[in-house]
Amino acid sequence: MSEFFAQFAVPHPSTLIYIAMASIVLGSIALVAVVTYFKLWGYLWREWITTVDHKKIGIMYLIVALVMLFRGGVDAVMMRLQLAVPENSFLDAQHYNEVFTTHGVVMILFMAMPFITFFFNYLVPLQIGARDVAFPRLNNLAFWLFFMGMGLFNISFIIGGSPDSGWTSYFPLAGNEFSTSVGTNYYMLSLQIAGLGTLLTGINFITTIFKMRAPGMTLFKMPMFTWSALISNLIIVFAFPVLTVALAMGTMDRLFDTKFFTIGDGGMDMLWANLFWVWGHPEVYILILPAFGIFSEVISTFSRRNLYGYNSMVWSMIVISVFSFAVWTHHFFTMGQGAFTNSIFSITTMAIAIPTGVKIFNWLFTMYKGKIEMTTPMLYAMHFIPLFTLGGVTGVMLAMSAADYQYHNTMFLVAHFHNVIIPGVVYAMLAGLTFYWPKMFGFMLNERIGKATVWVMSTGFVLAFIPMYITGLDGQARRMYTYSESTGFSMLNMVSFVGAGIMSVSFLMLVWNIWYSFKNSPRDIGSDPWDARGLEWATHTPIPHYNFAITPDVTDSTSEAFWDSKKNGTKLFKGEIKDIHMPNNSGQTFILSVFFFIAGFALVFSMWYLAIFGLIGILACMGYRSMEDDHGYHIHKHEVEETEKSYDKKGGAK
Repeated sequence: MSEFFAQFAVPHPSTLIYIAMASIVLGSIALVAVVTYFKLWGYLWREWITTVDHKKIGIMYLIVALVMLFRGGVDAVMMRLQLAVPENSFLDAQHYNEVFTTHGVVMILFMAMPFITFFFNYLVPLQIGARDVAFPRLNNLAFWLFFMGMGLFNISFIIGGSPDSGWTSYFPLAGNEFSTSVGTNYYMLSLQIAGLGTLLTGINFITTIFKMRAPGMTLFKMPMFTWSALISNLIIVFAFPVLTVALAMGTMDRLFDTKFFTIGDGGMDMLWANLFWVWGHPEVYILILPAFGIFSEVISTFSRRNLYGYNSMVWSMIVISVFSFAVWTHHFFTMGQGAFTNSIFSITTMAIAIPTGVKIFNWLFTMYKGKIEMTTPMLYAMHFIPLFTLGGVTGVMLAMSAADYQYHNTMFLVAHFHNVIIPGVVYAMLAGLTFYWPKMFGFMLNERIGKATVWVMSTGFVLAFIPMYITGLDGQARRMYTYSESTGFSMLNMVSFVGAGIMSVSFLMLVWNIWYSFKNSPRDIGSDPWDARGLEWATHTPIPHYNFAITPDVTDSTSEAFWDSKKNGTKLFKGEIKDIHMPNNSGQTFILSVFFFIAGFALVFSMWYLAIFGLIGILACMGYRSMEDDHGYHIHKHEVEETEKSYDKKGGAK
């Protein structure tokens, strides 16, 4: 019995891990106590866990993203603290490996991905005039699969030990010989479960956008964010199966001693690197294209102008999506693939900068002679343009395969990546969150605190990452947990630590803004407080369950249908209110995801009987669903009319 429980122990415990364990246990007990005391279990089950409402599912993705932003941010601060001074002993080598591994996975897959999926869920049906997504129950299942994958990964550092072979998990380092704990098993299995949820999301939103657009909304009348969502989800459908296959092969290498990625016995460790980056580089554009869509919505709204070069914006995103699958080899220019191959991928990597540059100029031309209103979302966009451009320029530097021998595996590369992802994705997510907050919750975030947050965040960002370019060019390698005084890196690393601390303050300011605004912001803001342009603002606030009492008709409108209705008198809602068909909630999808979690956890520790039990549960849920007869329900005409009368009639198009 003692041997059975011993396998769940953390192999490299420390005071920090014990503190984290205690925090998680006490926090979980407190959460259960609060929910029980206020008798919220039934409410949570009916209104959230089983919901198929795209808006509520989107908010659940948002909650996960914000929690994981804090989780990954703590990892980041610990790394910067460890490197702030030479020969620091705050983290030892093993714990530093675990921290930078979990930081990368959490920030990319469990923070940025749910953040963009939040926008997919909340905005796309509203922007195209739909009442929900094409497959509402599948949408619920996709969230819970993602959630269970995220949960499985995050329990690793208190049960069995965290993965420690980097967020890319290169073999043979990730094989049993060098990663002897179950941490890499967690990596392989949690990402498969979460990735399956993401793949289902991709299929769902492609179908939604192609099949559920409002009458008159052709593809080239879609809002720019919806275009970015369509292209991003197309990339998901092509890229994520590659990751799933690679993870399945890696899992079999670890659990069943196959030889896909071993150095000997016919295996090929570089096969993992190729498969990972065939997914990994398109993943960057899965994140950045929706961010571009958000910035397009924000910049056009607060420049009080139509988006400049709509068609060129669309085609540039299409070109980016194609090129995203033709650049993966630039991640290993130094790994011996030959000058000819390096040259080909060097050219494609530089070429992808061209359509990205088109978008920068389109945003600048949109602002040119515009009546710019410097709101918090617009301030995020204004900071994004120069900071992201700097990241793009350093990306072109890295695209030169010969020069990459100097840059590769140094802090220069770390600086470049964060210089793209933080201004490009995080700023966009926070700009979009601020922009759409009043539509979601009925009150606006405080502008004064919001603008101060942007300036503090940008100050911290510059201090945290610009010094890394310098230390990287001077030879500081990434993934190294310490360095000697003689290297001369200490001053700039201390500056980076101070910058990381300032960025942490900015995120605390965001939390304070939400709390302050919740307590003090007025609720009589109407349905269109920003004087915005898209159909999502043509609904009431709060948004009814059915979104639109009458399906909008945009035959006589442009891609900015709501703006046309306000400024040109175009009628959006034609016809009369009728009965509305809506899908039923489902608890089966949550139960199915729990069986996925059980099976994944069992496989991590090679508990075969429990894994078989989980598999049987999965098959049973799928079998039950295949025989289920569920036709949804109708909201009757008189109920819709009563609901419409109960809303404030000041905002939104009628």
